[in-house]
Amino acid sequence: MRFMNADADPSAPRIRKLTLAVDEGRCTLRWLWPEQLEAVYVERLELNLMNTDRVGEEHRSVTDYGDDAGGSTQGKLKLYTREEYKANNGYVDRITGFGAIQYTVYACQMHEDGPVLIRQQDEDNQGIASAGKADIRFAIRYKSGFFQKRKTVLITVTAEVPVPKEALCYVRKQGGVPLNKDDGTVYPFVSDFVPGKNEMPPVEVAKDDYIRLFFTDGPKYGAAYRLISD
Repeated sequence: MRFMNADADPSAPRIRKLTLAVDEGRCTLRWLWPEQLEAVYVERLELNLMNTDRVGEEHRSVTDYGDDAGGSTQGKLKLYTREEYKANNGYVDRITGFGAIQYTVYACQMHEDGPVLIRQQDEDNQGIASAGKADIRFAIRYKSGFFQKRKTVLITVTAEVPVPKEALCYVRKQGGVPLNKDDGTVYPFVSDFVPGKNEMPPVEVAKDDYIRLFFTDGPKYGAAYRLISD
């Protein structure tokens, strides 16, 4: 199986306007088919949010490989014809549990030496579905003396499932509580969060500084978790 970049051939078929709809544990994918296209390959990638940057070989996306994906992606790609799409009014997949699933639909051209999948740069053929969001609750307490110029911040994170440290950050702002990730100075966490209560090391800040937790990437991690302030 080989890949070809769509940008290298302007006439290559492209998947357009991929949409995802999740209802009662089923995800339905629909897209616009190019007129000349009779089949696609659908990739289902269960995102390992415990660290997508350190994801192991068994979780790598087919797009992480070179032009020849070989057998490393067996079980992740499914051939789907235009007739099947019409009969089912889309592509239907069952999803359960917590986490996020990334779907990519590749236009497929058949050649003598096998199928050639079209890799798109515009991501019009890609979408992420939530298999169910796990709650992440956080509490922030401040401790300071009456005459002290600084105060101690105590952060507690309570998670339903394991959460990678890359998913969360805390933001410090002078004079008020941060409204979003960009409303202050961003600090990373140094270790992953385990299920249950996680007590963070105390943080020293100025007396008029305030802290709040945010997702580092809202669309990415918001598909798998709910961040709730206690």
